[in-house]
Amino acid sequence: LGMAVLVGCRSFWQSFRVQSAHRQSACRLAAAFFSRRYVLSNRVVLCPRLNGHGAVTRYYSSDSKDDLRVRYLDGEDSGIVVVGINRPKAKNAISKNLVKMMFEAVEDIKKNKKVRSVILCSLVPGIFCAGADLKERAKMHQSEVGPFVSKARALITELGSLPVPTIAAIDGAALGGGLEMALACDIRISSNTAKMGLVETKLAIIPGAGGTQRLPRVIGVSLAKELIFAARVVDGTQAQQMGLVSHSVEQNDSGDAAYLRALELSREINPQGPIAIRMAKLAINQGIEVSVVSGGVIPTKDRLEGLAAFKEKRQPQYKGE
Repeated sequence: LGMAVLVGCRSFWQSFRVQSAHRQSACRLAAAFFSRRYVLSNRVVLCPRLNGHGAVTRYYSSDSKDDLRVRYLDGEDSGIVVVGINRPKAKNAISKNLVKMMFEAVEDIKKNKKVRSVILCSLVPGIFCAGADLKERAKMHQSEVGPFVSKARALITELGSLPVPTIAAIDGAALGGGLEMALACDIRISSNTAKMGLVETKLAIIPGAGGTQRLPRVIGVSLAKELIFAARVVDGTQAQQMGLVSHSVEQNDSGDAAYLRALELSREINPQGPIAIRMAKLAINQGIEVSVVSGGVIPTKDRLEGLAAFKEKRQPQYKGE
């Protein structure tokens, strides 16, 4: 079970490998909504920055400090946090450093009361997350494996426990631990061309980071068993039909269609009462049973502001208090 998080199915990538030409055109593919800086052969290339909220800087670099880029949006999008995985040479595979950086990001988000929603996405065109970094795994001493697997599993649990809505924007392949990471989010949005699957049984192991529990809860027991038993990979359209993703959007020339739809959804969530959203998530996740009276009356300043705004026929200005 511990090995399951270390999935990176090589046979799948022989069929669905991102072509070098696609990687070389990454700047063109994402320039439609990202301001990006490429570090190639020690040379920095700037792509044009477009106007508008929600722009996120993409960094392509072999430096491990760039494995994860976290952007707290501002202006009208204040409250939205974009967490972008950025390991282009490793197909965003889950490494020790990525786990460490994601833990730090999650902890920062948990402490920040101004955060209202989180978008988990990829900064690498055509990839969400390919599972674990098997090349790194092969170099680990046996004594390192257990602690790493436990920490990776704990990370996905912590991601699922964030108090604010989380949205996985799947614009590319999400396999093994990569899909388990997306399953830990509240909502999944994919492009129609994205590939998803818990392919662990191809390696004679099983999903070990919550996939065997979360997938049945999302799509039903029987169908989850079918996908896991067969190590089946589905595209975004099929994933929506079975309820694995909430929305499947047609991929655009920039390769960011799922991210853009996720940003739209975050903008729908942002104006709502922050405490009410957190409480609703907690109630749904833990199955809290409360009476209509106790569940509907929340003694907060935001509640009073909501009532006043309704009476005065204006938009409420919630402060999360």
